[in-house]
Amino acid sequence: MSESALSPSNRRDFLKTAGVGAAALTARRRAVAAAQPPKIVIGVIGPGGMGTNHIRNLCPRNDVEIAWVCDVDERRLGAAADHIKKAVANSRVKSTGDFRHVLDDPAVDAVFIATPDHWHAPAAILALDAGKHVYVEKPCCHNIREGRLMAEAVERSGRSLQVGTQSRSTDCVREAMQRIHEGEIGDVLVAKAWNSQRRGTIGRAKPTQPPQGLDFDTWVGPAPLVEYQSNLLHGIWRWWYAFGCGDIGNDGVHDIDVALWGFDPASHPERATCLGGKYFFDDDQQFPDTQYAVLEYPVDGSFVKKRQLIFEQRIWSPYTQETYENGAAFYGTDGYLVIGHTTGWRLYKPKDKLVAERTGRADLVAHHDNFFNCIRGDDTELNADITVGHRAATVVHLSNIAARTGKVLEFDPVTETITNDRQAAALVGREYREGHWAIPG
Repeated sequence: MSESALSPSNRRDFLKTAGVGAAALTARRRAVAAAQPPKIVIGVIGPGGMGTNHIRNLCPRNDVEIAWVCDVDERRLGAAADHIKKAVANSRVKSTGDFRHVLDDPAVDAVFIATPDHWHAPAAILALDAGKHVYVEKPCCHNIREGRLMAEAVERSGRSLQVGTQSRSTDCVREAMQRIHEGEIGDVLVAKAWNSQRRGTIGRAKPTQPPQGLDFDTWVGPAPLVEYQSNLLHGIWRWWYAFGCGDIGNDGVHDIDVALWGFDPASHPERATCLGGKYFFDDDQQFPDTQYAVLEYPVDGSFVKKRQLIFEQRIWSPYTQETYENGAAFYGTDGYLVIGHTTGWRLYKPKDKLVAERTGRADLVAHHDNFFNCIRGDDTELNADITVGHRAATVVHLSNIAARTGKVLEFDPVTETITNDRQAAALVGREYREGHWAIPG
């Protein structure tokens, strides 16, 4: 029956019912909209290796909009923008070679920083001071002083900063850490992390003109300006003092961070030493291919007076250690636990009795979830905040400084200074290009 065929009274009832139904439908739609929070608008700075991984995991999300990509290499920038446009319907992503354009956009809530190490702290500090939340790759800083400056920037900005050590958000790893913290292997007196894998040589090269489409001056940024050479980038920068932190700061820092997590020190170490050098590769890389670092931590309120953190690195070895290529081990007074990066773990009691084990890969999406949830206020605590990132990076930097100087370093955990050697103390910070706009301070 049509509405026109209804009597006046029936028509009034029909319209009333229809109005109630429409109101209910509108209410349901509003409830659904309320259940779907506004998208977090982000920019990705450095969409290369790990940056590409971030983009691939961010594109499918309904709660995120990638508004910007930024890279100094036009080819990488174009590839990233094309990927986003193909993966995200109606994407309006913008491209730039200068991340200041991203920071100037008031619509941007957060940035992902996946640049070379020497840009991590300068870019993160500028982003925080611009009111942006920050996800920054590991190590969070190129040197110890920059880590402290990042912590100060987080505090004054009130913004969230997540460091890209995704094991912190991985359920498998979190269970292992819980077992350690609940005392299943007793008091952990020694923790060890290692990086044992076969890397390739970077060869030797001489300065040349940068390739077309690469803004090399911006790539160097606030670091002292050097001439371009083919074994400097992409990715190879990590083997150079001015731009990277060696493989200890690349893969090693993941395992150092896990070792610190289970070790649970109250502060930075008080002493550090490291023997290491280029025992295998005959090329231009400056960092050790072989390293053995020992760091000593104070302990308060216990019969134990000191504890040790050890890091081993052999990036020429075509075999694993403790069945894990990269990993960490925790040696307690009532057992030990061995964990492999993105692999799993095994817990042993006295007499090497295996009592528990689990497998599992690192969960990057869960790490993203934690970051976004903290921005929205749904989570109250970042899994890898600046304190976590700075402590792991400090182990990296102290180990590298000790390897370069050949000294046993006395380190003040409060002032974050090396107190017994002038040459080593100077390496707590770095030299910058005079007058550059991105010098942190």
